[in-house]
Amino acid sequence: MTGWPLLRNWIRGLTQSGLHDEAAAQLVEFAVTLPLLMVFVVGIFDFSGAFTLKQKLTNVARDAARAAAADPASDLQSGSPLSVNDAFQVVDSYLLANNISDCGITLGSSSGPLTWTSTASSHGCALIVIINRGYYFPVTGAPLPTVSCTPHNPGAQTAIIGTCVSIQYNYPWRFGRVASLLGSAVALPTQISAAAVAMNEN
Repeated sequence: MTGWPLLRNWIRGLTQSGLHDEAAAQLVEFAVTLPLLMVFVVGIFDFSGAFTLKQKLTNVARDAARAAAADPASDLQSGSPLSVNDAFQVVDSYLLANNISDCGITLGSSSGPLTWTSTASSHGCALIVIINRGYYFPVTGAPLPTVSCTPHNPGAQTAIIGTCVSIQYNYPWRFGRVASLLGSAVALPTQISAAAVAMNEN
C-alpha cells in the first residue's frame, strides 16, 4: 500500500493509540508534508537536469551543424564523408567532455538522401544522431527543424541548402515515481531532443 492510503492508516493508528499531545500533532504534520516536499525536491532536480541536458544538446547540435556546413560538399558521394564524420565527432567529443555518456555510439551509415543516422543503446542509455547534409528550406517562413531533419518544401521560393543535425537522448525521469506517492500518474517524454541547422558554405 502506497501514498495517501498508507498515510491515512498511519494517522488513524496514532490517534487510536492515544497520542493526542503536541508531539503527535507534529508527527502528523510532518507525515502530511513529507510527500509534498519529496515531490517538490525531486521535481526541481529532475526538471533542472532535463533543462540542462536540453541546453547542452542544443549547443552541440549547433556546433556540429556549423562544423559540417563549413566543409566542402565534394565528398558527399563517398560512403563516409569527411563533413559528416566531423559533425559526428563534434557531438561525440562534446558529450564525453560534459560527462554525458555517448552510449558507445559509432558513426552510422547512410539512411536516406544525404542523411546519416547513428543509433546506440546500452544499459538504459539511448542516443540517436541524425546528420542531413542536404537539408533544404524556403528563404522565408521556414519552420523549425524536426528531430528527423526532414527537409521542408520551399514551394515557389528559392531553396536554401544547409546541414541539419538532430540529437535524441534518453532521459531517465524520477519525478513520475515520486509523484505516484500522491496517487497521481505523470506521463513524461522518454527522450530529450534538439535540432539545429547551418547554411552550407561550400
